[in-house]
Amino acid sequence: MKLAPALLSAALALLAPAAALAQGKPLVYCADASPEGFDPGMWDSASTNTVSAQMFDGLLDFKRPTTELAPKLATSWEIAPDARSITFRLRPGVKFHSTPWFQPTRDFDADDVVFTFTRFIDPNHPFNKAFPASFIYPQNLGLAKLIAGIDKLDAHTVRFRLTQPNVTFVANFAFAWAGIQSAEYAAQLLKAGKASQINVLPVGTGPFQFKRYAKDDVLRMTANPSYWGGRQPTEKLIFSISREPNVRVQKIAVGECHVAAALRDVDVGSLAGNPKVRIEKIQALNISYLSFNMKKPPTDRREVREALDIAVDRNAIFKALFPRGDAMQAVSAFPPAVFGYNKRLKNEFDPARARALLAKAGYPNGFEIDLWALPVQRPTNPNGQLMAQLIQQDWARIGVKATIKTYEWGEYLKRANNGEHSVYMSGWSGETGDADDFLTPNLSCAANKTGIKFCNAEFEKLIDEARAATDPARRIALYERAQEIFKHERPWITMAHSTVYIPTRTDVVGFKMAPNGSVDFEGVYRK
Repeated sequence: MKLAPALLSAALALLAPAAALAQGKPLVYCADASPEGFDPGMWDSASTNTVSAQMFDGLLDFKRPTTELAPKLATSWEIAPDARSITFRLRPGVKFHSTPWFQPTRDFDADDVVFTFTRFIDPNHPFNKAFPASFIYPQNLGLAKLIAGIDKLDAHTVRFRLTQPNVTFVANFAFAWAGIQSAEYAAQLLKAGKASQINVLPVGTGPFQFKRYAKDDVLRMTANPSYWGGRQPTEKLIFSISREPNVRVQKIAVGECHVAAALRDVDVGSLAGNPKVRIEKIQALNISYLSFNMKKPPTDRREVREALDIAVDRNAIFKALFPRGDAMQAVSAFPPAVFGYNKRLKNEFDPARARALLAKAGYPNGFEIDLWALPVQRPTNPNGQLMAQLIQQDWARIGVKATIKTYEWGEYLKRANNGEHSVYMSGWSGETGDADDFLTPNLSCAANKTGIKFCNAEFEKLIDEARAATDPARRIALYERAQEIFKHERPWITMAHSTVYIPTRTDVVGFKMAPNGSVDFEGVYRK
């Protein structure tokens, strides 16, 4: 049969994408750490979130490179005028991954949304009974206290009812931890007595699906052939896990990987002259800090925490760790670009006053303490060991003898969550540009189940009121007062807000950075 020219052109146009896909090149990402697991709701580290985002979709997404919300598994959403409920219309025709361990018999629907979020808020859910898990971010957010109920209105409509007005809550549905699980897959695992496999053999709706994983070595994913957003131009996505930043720099320099985890400040110059490497840059919504154990002596004393804070010479640390000079000293719990930042707060470096505070707290001769060094590199803390050594020297000048410790990343997080530390290094990246994205998950009483973190009744009341306030001026006033309490109580030694640099090979197309410095490979390919 002979096609008319117009029909022939249309047919060739349809065939062209398939031809391009057939020639798709593998894309290798040099990751800085292994994922802790593959159940998005259980983890909140940046490394694990990056993995989850490739395989799972949320109801909403952020439109890169902004903090603007965009549809994902929900095609639309409506917030009630009183900000006490959110109704989502779900996308029809979405397929879950078809894998050797699970063959879906139905499309994504409201049951999957209800299952995903009920797990977070109901410890008596049958799946939680079979596989008791800690959902770090939902628990730190106080999700069980915030959600009054989840209603399946029909197969493609879900309503979340809140216990109180909350103008910021909707953004949570775009976070990595809120990736939607398959209720059908969960039922299969439950029936087989293998509920824990949900964290080992993931099934999502995302653009890529799990193939194989070797801890601390490599994670292999393949394009989801049934992805609702279209087949990916990259057929094979490979995460090559390299903890050493020098190794990642060498690999991207010679083309062994095509995108790499964020560069340290000192590595930017070594790649800047490479004609095959492009360096993406964004002033990220992030912070690094040292977190005190609020339960264990001597850091349970406010005067001790303030003394250790004001004994730190941030200027010297910044010269050593951020030689390019484009990082900013952190004063409050979130960056100055975030709405509600209190500009009146200041850092202080005063070893003499620090010694006086220790004496007032009952430690005139100082004390011994463990200082945990971050075992991975982050833009806001590119060298945890060096930062620890510099702080160790500062504290020695006020009579405090610090012993530096560190652990493998997963072990570090587990031990810190168990409260084994006195002081440990941590950090946070915001996604929404809202102060609540920094304060509630990290500094609310919901995030302090064991007493090792910050919990202050007045601070809690202020951020609760700010979350419900619709008047911008009122929200600013509440957040400014909350930050004054934070600075007085010193649960953290605030350290840095940084620029994030991510290197890509020049043949990589479609890569866009996000304000939190995260990476997403949907629609990204090598030409």
